[in-house]
Amino acid sequence: MLTRELAGAAARPIILAILSHRENYGYAILQRIEVLSGGELSWDDSTLYPVLHRLESQGLLTSSWQKADNQRRRKYYGLTAKGQQELAVEKQQWLSVNAVLAQLWGLKPQIA
Repeated sequence: MLTRELAGAAARPIILAILSHRENYGYAILQRIEVLSGGELSWDDSTLYPVLHRLESQGLLTSSWQKADNQRRRKYYGLTAKGQQELAVEKQQWLSVNAVLAQLWGLKPQIA
């Protein structure tokens, strides 16, 4: 399991990246995170929803209530144009950090 600090730092780019593929609702986002991480990241509502609300208040996400096939209402979140731009920034920052760590750990000969 990842430390709480690392999981918290990664929350923003992970959520933006997941929503860059399509709109989704909270529970599905949680499931996607768990699958993608092989169980290393297992968040709950108290981790996810504050981040979603913060991203929405920053204009990076939109939300809308929609009915699912079972007629249950779900709040779907999607990326705004500003959110797509922020994802590009986040991606570059994380790739830079990854390159430095890879070089330090002998996993990559040079920083690209």
